[in-house]
Amino acid sequence: MADNLQILVHMKIQNSPGQSFSSTGIAGLDNILGGGLTQDRVYLIEGEPGTGKTTTGLQFLIEGAKRGESGVYITLAETAEELRGVAHSHGWDLQGIHIQEVLPSENLLLPEAQYTMFHPSEVEMGSTTQRILAVIEERKPSRVVLDSLSELQLLADSPLRYRRQVLALKQFFASRSCTVMLLDDRTAAGVDLQVRSIAHCVITLEQSVKEYGAERRRVRVVKYRGVAFRGGMHDYDIRYGGLCVYPRLVAAESRFMGRRNQILSGLNELDQLLGGGLEEGTSTLIAGPPGTGKSSLACQFVAAAAQRGQPSAMFLFEEAVNNLLNRADGLGMGVRQAHESGKLTIQQVDPAELSPGEFATAVCEAADKGAKVVVIDSINGYLNAMPDERFLTTHLHELLTYLGQRGVVTILVGVQQGMLGGQMSTTVDASYLADNVLMLRYFEHDGEVKQAVSVFKKRGSLHERTIRQFGMSPDGIHVGKVLRGFRGILTGVPVYLGTANTAGEAAEVR
Repeated sequence: MADNLQILVHMKIQNSPGQSFSSTGIAGLDNILGGGLTQDRVYLIEGEPGTGKTTTGLQFLIEGAKRGESGVYITLAETAEELRGVAHSHGWDLQGIHIQEVLPSENLLLPEAQYTMFHPSEVEMGSTTQRILAVIEERKPSRVVLDSLSELQLLADSPLRYRRQVLALKQFFASRSCTVMLLDDRTAAGVDLQVRSIAHCVITLEQSVKEYGAERRRVRVVKYRGVAFRGGMHDYDIRYGGLCVYPRLVAAESRFMGRRNQILSGLNELDQLLGGGLEEGTSTLIAGPPGTGKSSLACQFVAAAAQRGQPSAMFLFEEAVNNLLNRADGLGMGVRQAHESGKLTIQQVDPAELSPGEFATAVCEAADKGAKVVVIDSINGYLNAMPDERFLTTHLHELLTYLGQRGVVTILVGVQQGMLGGQMSTTVDASYLADNVLMLRYFEHDGEVKQAVSVFKKRGSLHERTIRQFGMSPDGIHVGKVLRGFRGILTGVPVYLGTANTAGEAAEVR
């Protein structure tokens, strides 16, 4: 923890408030870059075709136009009409942005135009460079996008000439006070270490194809001279309106120490079982086999929060929103009223389109907007939604830590394998993720299947070690008295000991 705090202090010192940055037009990318792009520098945006480099360049220029800065897009591969089509697909207006085509003439297709004595680089390289310099001298832009470096690399006849050409362009742009994005699609020679060493900052865009669902896109800042940036891989999407970047969540950046109050469930017996309720800033795993009432119990905490006037948020991986509301209506809960009044937001997650960064951003936004109770239903759905992702448990741990530092009560629903018996297991490590663990179990007694609830773990306070009967009816959830006089309730097949002191409890179970 001390190391994390020291790193944060160094970041604040290195990225001083007086440092002048240019926004990229992508809020999440600015966050990763520690504020944006240092003005009057050359930046390399690299990635394979389809990763969103052109979109990034256009957003950069559009943001400059909004701020009254002139911008030029120099295209060596696409036509101006194609670029306008990209802008139109995102609903953008390119007014104030000059598009300069530096494309080979169609006359090159004529037989007499084919070079026989000279290499194309000796003829075309100089012409291309002069056209680039001319438009900069004429327009005097503050922001420039050059798309793409692959064309220059192919025109150069050697790595030495290519490197010197890029160095000369860098010096030219610096003397004209331009902030420049160089786009590289890696079609010429893969990863270009030559330009990486020259650029002030290198941003890599990547995409990978999953066996099912949408592509996974991630961005990484390879280097950024003189600026403390947020390292690692960060998820992003290309949607209507441009790139949407989801910075990797680092809970250590928001450590907070404070007193934790308990929140009530609205059920006296359950609150007694929990030692008074759930503490703010803790995570609770409600585990049990299918049908035991885990989601309904989570709804009980949401309904109780709504009665206190506290906002809540629910994220559903398995159940449709309409099914949830109808089930809550059947139990007499005020969940639908809370949803209609805006006290409760419910988001049904599409598993095929999800990335860990996007999900974490949505949950954090709910907490930042004031949600005091957040329900994730279920952990199994979360893990199954991203089977190809690694370190999902770590992603979830960082998210729960962040919510805890915001004083949010987080409720996780976990489905156990099996129905009866003591060998049921969950797919997550409860001790790593959850501060509290509530266990719901079936048990058979007198020819009838019943349910029981118990608290297996609670970090915030002392709690009852007892097992209570659990049930649901149109009047809501019922937590009964302590089940005494039985042995083996959690195995599903209890044995009634039949003492005089427990005759009342046994009658209630019957």
